[in-house]
Amino acid sequence: MSLIENRAAVGPLHHHISLRAEEKILPSVNEMVKTLRPEEPLHCVRPNVISSTAHAFSTAFNGDVLYAVKCNPEPAVLRAVWAGGVRHFDCASISEVQLVRRLFPGADIHFMHPVKARSAIREAWEQHGVRDLVLDSESELSKIMQELGQHTSKSGLFIRLALPETGAAINLSKKFGAEPEAAIALLRAARPLAGKLGLAFHVGSQCMDPLAWRDAMQLAGEVIRASGVRVDVLDIGGGFPVAYPDMDPPPLGAFMAEIDAAYDALDMPWLKLWAEPGRALVGGGASVVVQVQLRRGNMLYISDGVYGALADAGALRFRFPTRLLRARRSQGAQDAPFGFFGPSCDSLDVMNGPFLLPDDVEEGDWIEIGQLGAYGTCLRTAFNGFDRAALVEVSDRAMLETAGYELPDGDAPRG
Repeated sequence: MSLIENRAAVGPLHHHISLRAEEKILPSVNEMVKTLRPEEPLHCVRPNVISSTAHAFSTAFNGDVLYAVKCNPEPAVLRAVWAGGVRHFDCASISEVQLVRRLFPGADIHFMHPVKARSAIREAWEQHGVRDLVLDSESELSKIMQELGQHTSKSGLFIRLALPETGAAINLSKKFGAEPEAAIALLRAARPLAGKLGLAFHVGSQCMDPLAWRDAMQLAGEVIRASGVRVDVLDIGGGFPVAYPDMDPPPLGAFMAEIDAAYDALDMPWLKLWAEPGRALVGGGASVVVQVQLRRGNMLYISDGVYGALADAGALRFRFPTRLLRARRSQGAQDAPFGFFGPSCDSLDVMNGPFLLPDDVEEGDWIEIGQLGAYGTCLRTAFNGFDRAALVEVSDRAMLETAGYELPDGDAPRG
């Protein structure tokens, strides 16, 4: 093995360990654990899973797919998304814009945060060729006009529409989005200024109901018609779910069927569709391997926690698939529910799960925790000094398959 990258990320330090260029086959998670015997967290990226998933989503969706970079900005992940055929990127910060432009000079970058610093607007436009910007208020529209001046006529302006509660795991309309009447006024105000005008919404993160997109598109159509102006693009956002141990979403086709039917009902054949999937493309594409440092009853002290890759397992109480990795095989041990304590000296660093593992798990064992491709690595912090982790690329399948993303043998894209 060769150490090819040693960089300080926004939060933690990652050592990126990869195969030598002349080696063609990625190792398995088991092989990496056997070789490295990691005492610190080991992030395992599955580029083939990500590329195949991105390709499947892009094939199923009748529009442009914008990968939501905030979900996982790790370069290895971005390259896998690119290998899957995605050429558009939804960026929410100037740092994300810089990263994508550095990796992919020919990518289409869209600045989709409704509130942006003036310097970020200028840099994105002048240095990185970004032309599409989202907003949800008169103040943000005025800001964009002031910063772009006469160039506004070359811009794509997207009005973010707030939605009613959809039942998603995280409601994203509490922070962003204009109510319908305000969105109508913003469409009218932006139309004379924009070269391209769009309406955008987001049903919420990990939304399990395909009908949420149907209802949102119906509302969007009402807003567009009431505005009386031509809208060029409808951005239906992200929120597409992936499987977790207690969440089994409908297959991808069920979501696309509702979206296609809702689009037909709009009767606006000139309207282009965009989507901003994040979790749906990369959720199954990474895991983290942790080591058990102490067992106390059915609570395990492990080498990563809520200040690391397992933030969603804390406050949001997401359950993730787990499997025990050890040199010796369990002898007839039955699965039992466990909770985790993270490594920090902080009593909030707890993940109750329950996570199912053989009931003879002990200190020194390793546990692989899956479905962490979304909002895992990128949420790591340096709190309490537990900021070291390694990142490897592996050949394993996703620990949980999400229905509708499987491709026939031979159809998976190649990097």
